[in-house]
Amino acid sequence: MDHVEVKRALVSVTDKSGVTEFCRALQEEFGVEIVSTGGTAKVLAEAGVQVRPIDDLTGFPEMMDGRVKTLHPVVHGGLLARRDVPEHMASAAEHGIDMIDMVVVNLYAFEATVAREGVSEKEAVENIDIGGPSMLRSAAKNFESVAVLTNPADYESVLAEMRANGGATTRETRRRLATEVYRLTSAYDSAIWMYLSGYRDTAFPSEARFRLEKVQDLRYGENPHQGAAFYRFIDSKDHTLARAEQLQGKELSYNNILDTDAAWAAVREFDEPACVIVKHTNPCGISIAEDLTSAYLNAHDADPVSAFGGVIALNDTVPAMVVQGVFDNSQFVEVMIAPDFEPEALEMLATKPNVRVLRTGGARPLGGHYESRAVEGGMLVQTSDSVAEDSSEFTVPTKREPSVEEMKQLLFAWKAVKSVKSNAILLARGFTSVGVGAGQMNRVNSARIAVEHAGEMADGAVAASDAFMPFPDSLEVCAAAGVTAVIQPGGSVRDKEVIAKADELGVAMVFTGHRHFRH
Repeated sequence: MDHVEVKRALVSVTDKSGVTEFCRALQEEFGVEIVSTGGTAKVLAEAGVQVRPIDDLTGFPEMMDGRVKTLHPVVHGGLLARRDVPEHMASAAEHGIDMIDMVVVNLYAFEATVAREGVSEKEAVENIDIGGPSMLRSAAKNFESVAVLTNPADYESVLAEMRANGGATTRETRRRLATEVYRLTSAYDSAIWMYLSGYRDTAFPSEARFRLEKVQDLRYGENPHQGAAFYRFIDSKDHTLARAEQLQGKELSYNNILDTDAAWAAVREFDEPACVIVKHTNPCGISIAEDLTSAYLNAHDADPVSAFGGVIALNDTVPAMVVQGVFDNSQFVEVMIAPDFEPEALEMLATKPNVRVLRTGGARPLGGHYESRAVEGGMLVQTSDSVAEDSSEFTVPTKREPSVEEMKQLLFAWKAVKSVKSNAILLARGFTSVGVGAGQMNRVNSARIAVEHAGEMADGAVAASDAFMPFPDSLEVCAAAGVTAVIQPGGSVRDKEVIAKADELGVAMVFTGHRHFRH
């Protein structure tokens, strides 16, 4: 049965936007009988729409504070009866059940209720919809004969279809709408399950469910032969990358999103004006300064070769001077992300239409969320790497303590090295990374790369190691280049050897007690 004329509609909605206009059009244009419940019936009647109360249809009053009103054979028989099965229609006639050709229902706002601070369990339970999902599921199961609408956004398209088909809906539309019902009810039931089970209060529950919505299809993944798409968690917070507004530029690629995520996480480590430039998920330049322009220029100069084609992240509103600095450096930029941009900065960026510009509207503190990574046949989940480290609790195991200035640089380097892929060694000077050794299979090679990268800037710099130095060799490489102080977690079985070597070389060393691997 392709085309089904709508003669009777059952309407019961929590979200009443557009429902009056929709029902008026159904009634005035197609002569549809409107059956409705409680608050919806009142709203429709006050707007001049002729409404048949649900208890008139069922012959049974609404009761128990509205808990029981549509749970009745007259309702569900009118929804579930197969019009093409004579026995169904005979049973309906025998029991005085009239057909219902359309259901317009959306559900009690359970998720919005439990999201409120201080909501009681009693209030939450009263916002569990029973009749709504029951009607939706009955109507959706019988989509061969019944159209079911859950979203006000569908009202106009359904009316347009009915106008084009003499008051009838098509099977294609009914099936599409029914599919949406099961998406909605499954998500609704999951939200109730998560609330009652205490899912959100359990760090790692025995069963995990992720609700994602597709942001966009991507042209390809890491490589052109790989398919890809970008999804975000439905309950993702404001000011996150997933909620960022793209103000201009080409479509983001898979690699763009990975690099931008790394840059945005790194720049939020700092309270001071900061800039991070990322290439292949590793920072090639990190700097803090008195203003964003200086921070950008320092981060760029830390490794101008690698900065070309990189992602720039800044932790405050971007002024025009930063963009002018990018232009003066002739830097090709894939993505620029920041909480906001001054109008003049956006005008300047508009002259480079291929640059992807993302505005987050703010910056969330680090931590407070889960990180996940797919593996074959499963998923790893962990809390984000956010440690409220108190530098007053750091220890100095060496004979020489770092100077006040060295300690300031070490604290900067410690925050910066956290964003580098392990094994990670980072050299810093002037609150700027001057040498980065990332992702090596052994730590001494990371030290060699960082020192080579820093060149003359290594002399007088400080170094940070994301995990303990298992042997003195990494320390020796750094010290030979002129590094005067090192910060690392400590905890190696050979700590005594490393400390003794630091004392021999006159290098001050700080132990933090926390490791920051980033694989």
